[in-house]
Amino acid sequence: MAIKTLTVERFSVASARSFDEVLKGLEKGIGRPDMRELRPKMEGATSFADFEKVIHAVVGSADLMEFMRLDLGGAMQKDPSVKKFRVVRIIAGNPLIMKQMVERVPDAGSYAPVTILVYEGEGGVHLSYNRMASYLAGCGDEAVLKVARSLDGKVERLLMEAAG
Repeated sequence: MAIKTLTVERFSVASARSFDEVLKGLEKGIGRPDMRELRPKMEGATSFADFEKVIHAVVGSADLMEFMRLDLGGAMQKDPSVKKFRVVRIIAGNPLIMKQMVERVPDAGSYAPVTILVYEGEGGVHLSYNRMASYLAGCGDEAVLKVARSLDGKVERLLMEAAG
């Protein structure tokens, strides 16, 4: 048995925009394919080049696609005893970027795709993201860290743009 302690860097930005405006800003950079349609296309690709074409067709301008969206605030809306606010967790990534990391450092699969958290709070709408490079800091593979830093840059630019 092995236990490893990780130090994770969290990137956060607050926005004066409305919650819906921030989500729309994120959606500009994150493709939102219908996963029921996409999965058979990915599985049916007969070559890696075909697989790449499928992915490139569905990612947004930040080179990401949404795998899942969780409405974490929904439960609060049902409970009259708690303060109600909106909070959404977006699980996004790019299978091509994940491949570049996982093929060299399989543990990267524990952190990719990434999570973007958006919530209402004091000071506006908050966007947060745990940096991939911080998860992989001790992996000892500079090529993987370069890919992770590039992914971090894409996500952080998107969050800044969405925040305005």
